[in-house]
Amino acid sequence: MDKITISTFQLFQMFPDRESARVYFESRLWPQGARCPVCAATENITTRKRAGFYRCNQCHEDFTVCTGTIFERSHVPLHKWLYAMYLLVTARKGISSLQLSKQIGVTQKTAWFMLHRLREACGSHLDKLRGLVEIDETFIGGKEINKHAHKKLNMGRGAVGKAIVVGMRERGGNTIAMPLESTSAASLQAAVHSNVAVGSTIFSDDAPGYVGLGGLFFNHQTVNHTAGIYRDGQASTNGIESVWAVLKRGIYGVYHKVSKKHLRRYVDEFTFRLNAGKVQRHTLDRLDSMIDAVVGKRLTFAELIA
Repeated sequence: MDKITISTFQLFQMFPDRESARVYFESRLWPQGARCPVCAATENITTRKRAGFYRCNQCHEDFTVCTGTIFERSHVPLHKWLYAMYLLVTARKGISSLQLSKQIGVTQKTAWFMLHRLREACGSHLDKLRGLVEIDETFIGGKEINKHAHKKLNMGRGAVGKAIVVGMRERGGNTIAMPLESTSAASLQAAVHSNVAVGSTIFSDDAPGYVGLGGLFFNHQTVNHTAGIYRDGQASTNGIESVWAVLKRGIYGVYHKVSKKHLRRYVDEFTFRLNAGKVQRHTLDRLDSMIDAVVGKRLTFAELIA
């Protein structure tokens, strides 16, 4: 076996059926034994007739390891969920619902719903970034020149009609990114203050929305992209821009189109792969991080399409 990865064949050998997957999920989510998702009791838990079903005699709740997670009420067996998670954390640019449907033998609609539930789990809360932090924004959407005439906004080029995403990357650490409504100073600086610890050194380009970040809260250094300068001593945004390169290649090459409504989940998916799902970690460690994130992240189909 490779030092940090396992192959698809090895994964199938380890988890060939729903029962082996269930045992794996329970060992990860319940290391001390079954725990009631309603009252959190670990005692007075009895097993039901079917394997994997439990009853809490304290609050009289019947439950499984799926209760209170993204898997709740799903008819897809757990070993197919596990394989979908494996594909999500190992595919650098993501996997389409059509490809996933063929890989695990479900409909494209089911695969689309599964992927969105997994992306919902990817949106785990991270501690504030600190130290040296790069900040930049990007724009997601089709170019005006490539649109059909009836879809053109006729408002110029550049960011017209595109969705805004701001990102912050801690050098040697985590990445946080999220959609924004505008690139105004109020929006950009609110995102920075919410996600970067006071006293950090932040690097950005010379966009006017970042003016005023330095002084009392941060050591703010800029690199003048307008003058064609992309590194000035320590100041550079090359790290966060590499995140945008992967994000855009994934969206354009794998998903082709992402609506503003669901953009946050796609951004969460890509940042998860850079954080807990980064390739330097063993595949099983990445899967464990994904399993840890599924608790309390329920997403119904009605909520998804509302």
